[in-house]
Amino acid sequence: MYAVILAGGSGTRFWPLSRKKTPKQLMSVFGGKSMLQRTVERVIPMKPKRILVVTNALQAEESARQLRAYQQECRIDIVEEPVGRNTAPAIGLAASIIARHDPGALLLVLPADHFIVREEEFRNTVLKGRETAMNGYLVTMGIMPDRPETGYGYIEADRELRGGGPYPVRRFVEKPNLEKAMEFITSGNFYWNSGMFIWRADVILDSIMSLMQELSRALARLIFSDDIWELEDLKPQIEDIYRDLPGESIDFGVMEKADNVMVIPANFGWSDVGSWGALPEVIAPDHVGNVLINVKREVALDARDCLVYGGEKLVALIGVKDLIVVDTPDALLVCHRERAQDVKKIVAELEKRGLAEYL
Repeated sequence: MYAVILAGGSGTRFWPLSRKKTPKQLMSVFGGKSMLQRTVERVIPMKPKRILVVTNALQAEESARQLRAYQQECRIDIVEEPVGRNTAPAIGLAASIIARHDPGALLLVLPADHFIVREEEFRNTVLKGRETAMNGYLVTMGIMPDRPETGYGYIEADRELRGGGPYPVRRFVEKPNLEKAMEFITSGNFYWNSGMFIWRADVILDSIMSLMQELSRALARLIFSDDIWELEDLKPQIEDIYRDLPGESIDFGVMEKADNVMVIPANFGWSDVGSWGALPEVIAPDHVGNVLINVKREVALDARDCLVYGGEKLVALIGVKDLIVVDTPDALLVCHRERAQDVKKIVAELEKRGLAEYL
């Protein structure tokens, strides 16, 4: 098995801590190691032949620096995209490189910025999906929902007469409203779309050839040297094919259209940590619901359900509720927890005003 880690995201909803050169996956959101490092540590016990980390030009140097110490345990290659083009080109590029060496290789595809509580259960779930993937199916991990979440896409499974899965996928559903999400939970046939996949390199490339022909033609232009793992030789070619390549997700480009998709139920304590508001899911709050990160000391008077990233300061809260406060050396964010997803709008506004120094 090879692992492909998608690590080129911008992490705009974690501004001001997340910046273009140090987005969410390269940060120590929880203290200690970065999310990219945690993802690599999660994979290494499965003894992959190789790990390919697909990232962009701005983040490649820092990604390589963070992963240098792991090279003793597993060979890790950094695949550098000149610009982000969403997940389909990143996955197609990694699959093309691996398939040149081992066409039938099994690929485990993971985002670099997810949080998983029970890592051994995660690895067991991957093992359960291996046989199905080796038999030519595109396997996606569907998270068993514990609430009617409106912030995730859903996968509807055909669960008739199939035991504990994997199950054939009936359809993918975009993020629903609350009423629809409650219907999905009640039916028992829906899972959260995690964006984690298992498939053979040749199977995903055949699917891209059938369903994303422009991407397939671009990838077919890659010319490999005798040493296919000498990825520096590919950089000028990758820059050339990415220049006019449209951005598209693997979900929209392949998964929603393919007829060989299976979902394996997963229950290992998962969050995509999509915004500051998601952190109370993965960091235990105190007795009044406050989550405080990177603070020296805290004094709270009649304050509850707040999240504070404190910049190593004393933090005092008085009479406030449902606030997010993030303090960095050059920027301070204050917002209501229900508006956490809108932090990306601040980033867009900063870009519009030309305030690049804050990005």
